[in-house]
Amino acid sequence: MNNFVFYSPTEFVFGKATEMQVGTLARKHGARKVMIVYGGGSVVRSGLLDRVKQSLLEAGIEYCLMGGVQPNPVDTKVYEGIDFCRREQADMLLPVGGGSVIDTAKAIAAGVLYNGDFWDFYIGKAKVKKALKVAVVLTIPAAGSEGSGNTVITKLDGLQKLSLRVPEVLRPVFSIMNPELTYTLPPFQTACGVADMMAHIMERYFTNTQEVEIGDRLCEGTLMAIINEAPKVMKNPEDYGSRANLMWAGMIAHNGTCGVGCEEDWASHFLEHEISAIYGVTHGAGLSVIFPAWMTWMVEHNVDKIAQYAVRVWGVSESGDKRTVALEGISKLKAFFSSLGLPVTFRELGIENPDIDRLADSLHRNKGELVGNYVKLTKQDSKEIYRLACINE
Repeated sequence: MNNFVFYSPTEFVFGKATEMQVGTLARKHGARKVMIVYGGGSVVRSGLLDRVKQSLLEAGIEYCLMGGVQPNPVDTKVYEGIDFCRREQADMLLPVGGGSVIDTAKAIAAGVLYNGDFWDFYIGKAKVKKALKVAVVLTIPAAGSEGSGNTVITKLDGLQKLSLRVPEVLRPVFSIMNPELTYTLPPFQTACGVADMMAHIMERYFTNTQEVEIGDRLCEGTLMAIINEAPKVMKNPEDYGSRANLMWAGMIAHNGTCGVGCEEDWASHFLEHEISAIYGVTHGAGLSVIFPAWMTWMVEHNVDKIAQYAVRVWGVSESGDKRTVALEGISKLKAFFSSLGLPVTFRELGIENPDIDRLADSLHRNKGELVGNYVKLTKQDSKEIYRLACINE
């Protein structure tokens, strides 16, 4: 196990009707004026936005509103938000929604206090040293942004989709998590969330770091819980217990708990970021295509942890033929994704002839000559993984 620092100060307020506490919590954390950030009309139609506003007013806290955040959030909305936040002199960002809304709010929170272009943080030109406080009312369990210091934004000029990780500054000060708010999610969106949270765990699980048994078991147990609960939610969207377990799993998957002490990979996420940036697909759906392809490539290059995953998570019988064991585990993963209505090939994703050269060129232009850590991928390796994602076996 490697040396590590784990810092996770977020206050999680979990359960039924917890959104009614947003005003009290915002006041507790020193807010005077809150900028509410949201996406489309669902938070309006459901009455959630009105409940949040009422709670803030009852606590004596002013607010302003910025809606219209889109999936795969883009830089233009961040620039708009930075200007609006400065004019309104808000001192806390309150995203009400899922990962795209939260990531946008985090980017705004960092950009408001910076004299330059917020994109400098994403390209490594500057470091986030301070930011406005961010709090969350979560409606979509998927990205885990309610418990992480991470944010992903796409720059429209060049379709450059990059991530930023600043846990010491951008973790939310509090996150409200009411599983009831997820009852009306469309099945496909629920399934994409499941793929996203599983991918967050697997990016940490597939590591070459030795003696990380605690991390391995946390990853395996959380994956098994997700695999158990997801079909229940798909069958009964208002199964509170299963919704609650999935919501908490999404947070555990990405707040860093599962990855302490190990070198993480993240190649699959970077491979997928190019797909969703260029083709505009849902991130979780892209991951359900890329992750099995990445694992299939790894069977021939670093099989050990893939075989362990197959045995411990999917119950494949252990044998001396690790390659066969690993491939059976991958097959079970693909079957699980398919059972949720998720794609497992480019064609199923709606992309008949992906431009593999463009995807790989953009990936390595953004991330460098070598990508990932479990096996460091060259451009040729990345192309082969994209090709494997075209094959349905």
